[in-house]
Amino acid sequence: MPSPAWLQLFGFLILLLAGIPPRASAQTGKDLYGADVYWNATPNDVNNLLKSMKQQTDANFQMDIRTLDQVSDDPEKNPVLFRSGHYRFSYTPEERAKLRKYLLAGGMIIYNTGLGSKPFYDSVVQELKLIFPEQPLQKLAPDHPIFHSHYDVDHVEYTKAVGASGYRGDEPWFDGVEVNCRVVALVSRWCMAVGWQGEVKEEWQAYKPDSAFKMGVNILSYASAMRAWAKNAAQSMQFVDKLQSYSDTVSIAQVMYDGVWKTRHAGLSVMLQTFNARTGIPVKFGLKELRLSDPAIFNSPVIYMTGHEAFDLSAAEKAALKKYLENGGFLFAEACCGRKGFDQSFRELIRSVLPDKPLARIPATAGIFKEPNIIAAVGVTPALMQETGQARTEPVLLGIEIKGNYGVIYSPLGLSGGWEMSQSPYARGINDVSAIQVGQNVLMYSLTH
Repeated sequence: MPSPAWLQLFGFLILLLAGIPPRASAQTGKDLYGADVYWNATPNDVNNLLKSMKQQTDANFQMDIRTLDQVSDDPEKNPVLFRSGHYRFSYTPEERAKLRKYLLAGGMIIYNTGLGSKPFYDSVVQELKLIFPEQPLQKLAPDHPIFHSHYDVDHVEYTKAVGASGYRGDEPWFDGVEVNCRVVALVSRWCMAVGWQGEVKEEWQAYKPDSAFKMGVNILSYASAMRAWAKNAAQSMQFVDKLQSYSDTVSIAQVMYDGVWKTRHAGLSVMLQTFNARTGIPVKFGLKELRLSDPAIFNSPVIYMTGHEAFDLSAAEKAALKKYLENGGFLFAEACCGRKGFDQSFRELIRSVLPDKPLARIPATAGIFKEPNIIAAVGVTPALMQETGQARTEPVLLGIEIKGNYGVIYSPLGLSGGWEMSQSPYARGINDVSAIQVGQNVLMYSLTH
């Protein structure tokens, strides 16, 4: 049965959440939210997490409780939303529109499955499909920043009931909807709240307390860092819901595949505009979005492919890609944010499509690094600099030569965030100026070879 829409809100004290009312009592919750008595089954869960957060990170969070109609669609007024439950539920069309607007404006919502409730989880999955039909929910890979934003959480402890459910493994299970490299909706398949409460039974499908607290701290650390970034990024770029149609001389087709194939919604367009401005070449690029199985792919001399997570293509799509490349087509690909899931899948894809042609690093002396920009070194993002200890490095592009020219050029480091001049704070990539220069050079190579 549908459950009433209720949410807990928490955020930085500096985001005007000072002076909020005290947490509602259980009786007040029942009066507000009706028969769903389990919305507050663990009344000290979030409070305990926020206390732990303050002790460990000096981040001062506070929390309030409101119904969905009391929540503002302005993230400045409620930066993070938290919803937990056991029963099936559904939003109204108006509520879905409100949540979409809120999330795209920089907000974030966290869903916790009460005791691992499958009905609640299934409802969340269905609702997020309706809220973001163009951006699928997907399981987050172990290298996602949420698992490393404060603690490195590669493995967790679950109750016995999680294993009894059929799930095998000790990696945390979170699904997410990502828009422009930011998780806007996060879904925990197994219950975190009882771990925050500190009371866990083996028959509950849940994280044990230590794992639950570490994941909670990580989630809020990620949310706060991404909130500050999204606030700045939103001023320069906006999420584009629908693709515009073009009829230009040269078209670049972005490759669609099962999964999140579109991680940035303005980056490639910005890159094409900067290329025209930088080179003055009288070629106007247009954009298309096509599956490799679409015969129209052969009308695009350049195709572009990106992503965050692991993916796979059908046999027909792989065959079409092989035919496209062997007939003179050009593939430009990047691992958005330098994410390992996409990187590994792309390398495996290329090995299966062109098994006799290895993907190898393009020498720094190659002509691709000389026109229209002379690129001897590139600046890197803060996250990559922290990892390597270097602020600049030689440009890193991998390529496959076909009939004497590169038919595939791949960047294992993120570029498109730099094209939008707003690399994610967790991106393993190239900084804005260098990313634009590398992109312009790859496009120049695709036109002149």
